[in-house]
Amino acid sequence: MHAYRPLAALSIILATVLLTTAIHTPSTTAKEPAAHTPAPLLMYRDIPWVTVGGKILTTDIFVPNTKRDQYPVVVIYHGGGWLINDNKIMESTAKYLAQQGEFVVANMNYRLLGDNHNTTTMGEIVEDALGGLLWVREHIADYHGDPDQIAVTGDSAGGHLSAMVLLAMDNLSHTPFGPHNLSFRPTYLPRAKTGGKTLEQIEAQGQNVLKAAVLSYGVFDLEQRVRDGLESPGNGFWKMGGAKARGIFGKDISIDTHPALYRAVSPIQLIPTAEERRLPPTFVHVGSKDTTTPPSAVKRFADQLAIAGQTVVFKEYADKNHAFLDSGCNEYLGNCFDEDAPETLKDMTDFLKRHFE
Repeated sequence: MHAYRPLAALSIILATVLLTTAIHTPSTTAKEPAAHTPAPLLMYRDIPWVTVGGKILTTDIFVPNTKRDQYPVVVIYHGGGWLINDNKIMESTAKYLAQQGEFVVANMNYRLLGDNHNTTTMGEIVEDALGGLLWVREHIADYHGDPDQIAVTGDSAGGHLSAMVLLAMDNLSHTPFGPHNLSFRPTYLPRAKTGGKTLEQIEAQGQNVLKAAVLSYGVFDLEQRVRDGLESPGNGFWKMGGAKARGIFGKDISIDTHPALYRAVSPIQLIPTAEERRLPPTFVHVGSKDTTTPPSAVKRFADQLAIAGQTVVFKEYADKNHAFLDSGCNEYLGNCFDEDAPETLKDMTDFLKRHFE
């Protein structure tokens, strides 16, 4: 059994301030904490990438303004228990990576479980993450990003989604994920008329979509997390998200009636052997004081990658709690971005640079 913290105690963990959005025009930005003079940035705000279920999903893109023709790309998915926050919670991390790494960074939004009158499913959220990556590949050249040099990252719930992108890009379908189909239909698909690849081509080259992945204190065993109370009212994220607790796959579906659904969105259940499919190099990390995604659970996922013959680096950061890559400060967790994030972000930047061509 994993030593997960009871979900009732999570009700205030990620009740962080949501930063306001800005207009959809490029602008410059102030400096972030850095080891050297950061690159100036162009920022493109609230770019719509898909409309689904009546909801417009957007991304913010940060572009180094150092006059290069192309930059490697990092795609970010935010955390928040799949129920709260939006991409602004990762803005400081996005800016740091763009400035210090000189990467084009796409900071993505996706549907939350409480969206569409509390009917969004976990399968749809994973499909949003997959679709967001495909949108970035098709459009990022417009923002000086190299579509052949992409890495993915995210923290907590975003770490889960990043891991699903890493592991499920070769498990795609024209049919939405559900009880009768354990493959995923990305929310966005490339447009063939603009030279985009077909779904079959995307699936066939799934192992080549990403150059690297950085998974920050993610939830990698969703099956176990559900057994520990994710779907119950004791999970305070439901209340924070303004939604009634329910099954994450909808009415009449539970882990007892449809266990395969829960395993299909649990990254630890999806790791291929290197002989089956070689994954891109992956950096997995967690704070030593994290009781939301404990080091033992995160390390177990990294260990399983290593056992499968995949290239993985695991690091536990001393005295760090959960969500330390979030913008601003979290008094409950004792984190402040300016103090707690730069060491890890430097490691992330160095890792990504080693694996971009």
